[in-house]
Amino acid sequence: YCKCKHQSRRISTSHVTDVMTALRDAWRSRGSCSHGTLEADSSPFPHCVIRNFLRDEEFASRLQGALLRQPFHSKNTDLYNFTQVHTDMSVLFGWFRLWLSDLLDLELEPTVDVSCAKYQHTDVLLCHDDELEGRRVAFILYLVPPWQPSDGGALDLYSTDGVFCPACVVKSLIPCWNSLVFFEVSPVSFHQVSEVVAEDKCRLSLSGWFHGPSLPRPPRYIEPVLPRQKHLPRDESVLYEWVSDVYMNLEQQVRVQQEFEDSSEIRLPNFLKEEKLKEVISALQLAEIHWDRSGPPNKRCYEAADLRSVPDSVRSCWELFCSEAFFLLLSNLTGLKLHTLANDPDSEDDEEDEEQATSSAAIKKDGSTAVCVGEIRRWTRGCYTLLHDSDNREFALDLLLTLGCSGWQQDFGGFTSYVAHGEDEELLTVLPEENSLALVYRDTDTLKFVKHVNQRSSTHWQQPPRSFYDFSITYYE
Repeated sequence: YCKCKHQSRRISTSHVTDVMTALRDAWRSRGSCSHGTLEADSSPFPHCVIRNFLRDEEFASRLQGALLRQPFHSKNTDLYNFTQVHTDMSVLFGWFRLWLSDLLDLELEPTVDVSCAKYQHTDVLLCHDDELEGRRVAFILYLVPPWQPSDGGALDLYSTDGVFCPACVVKSLIPCWNSLVFFEVSPVSFHQVSEVVAEDKCRLSLSGWFHGPSLPRPPRYIEPVLPRQKHLPRDESVLYEWVSDVYMNLEQQVRVQQEFEDSSEIRLPNFLKEEKLKEVISALQLAEIHWDRSGPPNKRCYEAADLRSVPDSVRSCWELFCSEAFFLLLSNLTGLKLHTLANDPDSEDDEEDEEQATSSAAIKKDGSTAVCVGEIRRWTRGCYTLLHDSDNREFALDLLLTLGCSGWQQDFGGFTSYVAHGEDEELLTVLPEENSLALVYRDTDTLKFVKHVNQRSSTHWQQPPRSFYDFSITYYE
């Protein structure tokens, strides 16, 4: 009682019983309510904004200063990029917990998780639903300078589709000094902190969760996967047409294979012949290509080409990577069994092996069960992929060829990171490099994501049209 009484001098208590009743009715009926500094709405999921949450402005300013002096630590994963410090501020929200319990007619646990976060230029927290066992109400108290929509950093709320996946942003809450937002954590409470684009402002907040019995979850939606395909019947002539001569040399293939077997990954620069490279990049920039947005945003956000709409040169490049001849070349470069006629690097008769490995007749005899699946993707500001529990976990060879990315810098994002399951530390980072073919063999404990492409790619990269492309294909033995 003493703590609550003390806090009541800091937290506004001007909302009398009739306001509380109206808010409770709106919350339970999934309606809306507005009274003075309080606004509640149920769309796209129940949430509420309380302005002037801390009654004592001087205290709020001192709190802001004290928090900014704390030793913040970088938090950088597939999902977010910001700095954070854990601080014991639960006493500040004790009265609020009791108020929420009354509002929700729910016993919330005394334990309150609270941390302080700073979002600065290009920091972001991507789409997620906050659901972890026991989390019931999420809250954010903003201690920010005057903030405009153009500064970024909004709390974006997502609508959901018929299978409870996030669809699109339907409401954006702009940070405001001494305002608090809270919402019910549920299977549909998908939200994000949009990228902060202001270069001279700090989005400081105290945020956390109140705990209680979780709401029931609907059955997990299993999204359809892209179909895998066997190789296309193309002979070795397609290799000589597209692939740089150095990688067609058997001795070079043996050297590449030895390096690949040592590290399970390799980058092959200048992989396509120069004239073919220019042809494909020009074709990818044509308006005739139909690009489909890939989602849902809690898993991925990028554009994939509709292969039925691509120009002939792009289609031919795609067919190169799906061809039987290329399956054989990959076998020779990696030592994987993607083709039954792959060279044995220990063979004593290289000339006979080379002749067999490149003859059209031999290719036609292949009985391999190897398959592949992939996409042609376009990456612009705001694109990313996220790690997810439903990610395919098989032994596989990833191929990535990036195009149109000359001058790309790592701090733009857009790089592919490989991590061990359950670990934050990166095992490997593959940067977008012009005409560089990356080959990475991953096991069942290795996952990958593409880091969020941030605003620097729009302001610091002079390469029009400020997008790059990749051929992303995965091969299975």
